[in-house]
Amino acid sequence: LTELLDLGFGRCRLVVAVKDDLTVSAPGDIPPGTRVATSFPRQTERYFRSLGTAVEIAAMSGAVETAPHLGVADVVVDLSSTGSTLRVNGLREIGTIMESSARLCAGPHVAADSALQAETDALVAILESVLRAAGKRYLMANVSRDRLEEVRGVLPGISGPTVVDVLDKDSWVAVHAVVDTADVFDTTLKLKALGAEGILVTRIERLMP
Repeated sequence: LTELLDLGFGRCRLVVAVKDDLTVSAPGDIPPGTRVATSFPRQTERYFRSLGTAVEIAAMSGAVETAPHLGVADVVVDLSSTGSTLRVNGLREIGTIMESSARLCAGPHVAADSALQAETDALVAILESVLRAAGKRYLMANVSRDRLEEVRGVLPGISGPTVVDVLDKDSWVAVHAVVDTADVFDTTLKLKALGAEGILVTRIERLMP
């Protein structure tokens, strides 16, 4: 498979966690022969082999975080997103084996078919435009023309703000720009300080460069 796009959701980590009362701070500190409970035996065995540590794998089909309570193992390798489930069960993360998220992938037959490749490229472009827009907002405001240079410093946009004349108001212009969602509040305050009026912030459905 060829990875085409990180879709940005379903993020999680495959982590090594130990009981709180174990005096180890890193996976490399785990003694040889330690039993490790996991639903991912091959990845776990491969990881500890790369550390030069031979561990005993206890394969489980689910609820791996309960292994210490059941006396199955003192160490677990499990998926985690926030770590809260591990903490509730008295476990402490000491290492990350890998990170994961939902990805768009294509099989080798796609590149061999020009029509299918074109359709795939179009799909990637559409999805990318949605992902790109997710953290952005479209901001519009009316400003005095004599403050325009100052406003440009506040609203850089993608390639600078778009400036449009306001009908029947020669001394005013409308500026439009794309801003990061995290910067909207601060940007709005700066525009107000420059005398901007009619500030409007909207969501963006898609954004293509």
